[in-house]
Amino acid sequence: MSSPLLRLVVLYGGVSAEHDVSRITAAHVLAASDRSKYALVPIGIATDGVWHRNDAAAEALAAGDDLGNSLAVEGPVVNPIEVIAGDGAAETVVLPLLHGPHGEDGTVQGMLELLKVAYVGCGVLSSSLCMDKGMAKEVAARAGIPQCAWLTLRHGVDDPAATAARAVAELGLPLFVKPANMGSSVGVSRAGSAEELDAAITEALKYDDTVVIEEAVTAREIEVGVLGNGVPDTTFPGEIRPGSDFYDYEDKYITGAAQLVIPAELSDDAIAEARELAARVFVAYRCAGMARVDFFYEEGGRGWLLNEVNTIPGFTPASMYPKMWEATGVEYSDLIDRLVELARETYRRRSSFSIEH
Repeated sequence: MSSPLLRLVVLYGGVSAEHDVSRITAAHVLAASDRSKYALVPIGIATDGVWHRNDAAAEALAAGDDLGNSLAVEGPVVNPIEVIAGDGAAETVVLPLLHGPHGEDGTVQGMLELLKVAYVGCGVLSSSLCMDKGMAKEVAARAGIPQCAWLTLRHGVDDPAATAARAVAELGLPLFVKPANMGSSVGVSRAGSAEELDAAITEALKYDDTVVIEEAVTAREIEVGVLGNGVPDTTFPGEIRPGSDFYDYEDKYITGAAQLVIPAELSDDAIAEARELAARVFVAYRCAGMARVDFFYEEGGRGWLLNEVNTIPGFTPASMYPKMWEATGVEYSDLIDRLVELARETYRRRSSFSIEH
């Protein structure tokens, strides 16, 4: 008898402002996954937190139907524990494609740890750390990783007016203001005056209790894909040339005005430095499986400056992470396979830890 197919539970949607981005990612991943290897289980999480099993979408994609740009969150309501556990007859790996809070921040990863199931990507600590831009900057500073100057503001702890005044005095204008725990440039603003800074802080506080205020830099935006456990592999760097003042949400997902240059036009030495630093960041943050490390590159200045790390990067065929791997020699469907194997490897290692003393 042949062994059953590996159950690949694809989680998408989610309770965050990046819900729609996740649905786009899921449609492409399900379409590209090898059905000779995986029994696909698409689970959409609605914005109210209810889980739906959307087998109809997987069947339609298998039949070659065009479902449009994203995958709907629909189908029978399911119990999260039961759907992840399955019937026990087949090995299960969970692929979380939940961008932003309640998916990329360690919450779902913690649930999967408790359920003792293999899952793709970073664990609880690194997921939470990379999601919180303020804490990530603290760890990077401790590790000696170069980055932009910044301040953090915590609602209910720090005085917004005093923090804004300090930011202008110490970092100058313009400034970038970001919610600490959000991705896809949601809630990010560029402030060119004290008045705009106050408005940007108010906007960012709609999404999180902690806000990061960063110096503006004149630099190229360069990204590096990382893949692996322990000593990771890296991609050739890719460059983003924004279509607006900065690489914002509309530039990424609506207008498509940004230009992606892969590989980036850099010297051999600069490419080697970027790849080495991306791997160093990946290890310092205790990442596993995958991450996209985003840099600013100040030519003739400070050189490489860490911007942030995305533990569940955009994953459509047009997204930077898969495109960088394609340029480095790993095709989209093979990348999915590699991630599944890395998840199984991590699970086997963690399952072997002793619970006795």
